[in-house]
Amino acid sequence: MRLVLASSNAGKLVELRDLLSDTGIELVAQTDLGVEDIEETGSTFVENALLKARHACAVTGLPALADDSGICVDALGGAPGLYSARYHRHGDAQGNIDKLLSALKDVPDDQRGAHFYAVIVLLRHAGDPRPIIAEGIWHGRILHQRQGDRGFGYQPVFFDTQHQVSAGEIDDALKNRVSHRALALAALRGRLAEVAR
Repeated sequence: MRLVLASSNAGKLVELRDLLSDTGIELVAQTDLGVEDIEETGSTFVENALLKARHACAVTGLPALADDSGICVDALGGAPGLYSARYHRHGDAQGNIDKLLSALKDVPDDQRGAHFYAVIVLLRHAGDPRPIIAEGIWHGRILHQRQGDRGFGYQPVFFDTQHQVSAGEIDDALKNRVSHRALALAALRGRLAEVAR
């Protein structure tokens, strides 16, 4: 089965390919098929994922997988949330982290709770009225400084309190079991057979 990933984020492509490596699914980056990113105008993660998937389906004629995700920080009322990728400036991961750390500079550890949220949408075609939707949540807290150089986005400042490791240091095997994207994809995997129908 061939799916187009409705994202230009190289980190997401690597992560999702790893997570789907045993399914027989070939995940193709939309950029390899000449598809440009669509503006994310939705007011929820689900709406944005649907927008991206429909766009990729319409341009390529292939089934599409899209995710929308972000980090939600308790002390900031859930921000940056939907605007995680463009909290400081779109695509500026280091600037986004710096802004987050600055916003939390006086917040003590016990009030730095946060979670990554991901929703994954799978559409069979652009007009699919029955999208397959799954979500995942990864709980933790925000560190005071970067820790580790693995992962992407906010992962170097996110601390998994259950496993006592930063997402910037976590090994791939564990991350592929506990991350928000891994949990969402695990929920989706059981329904992949529906795509062939």
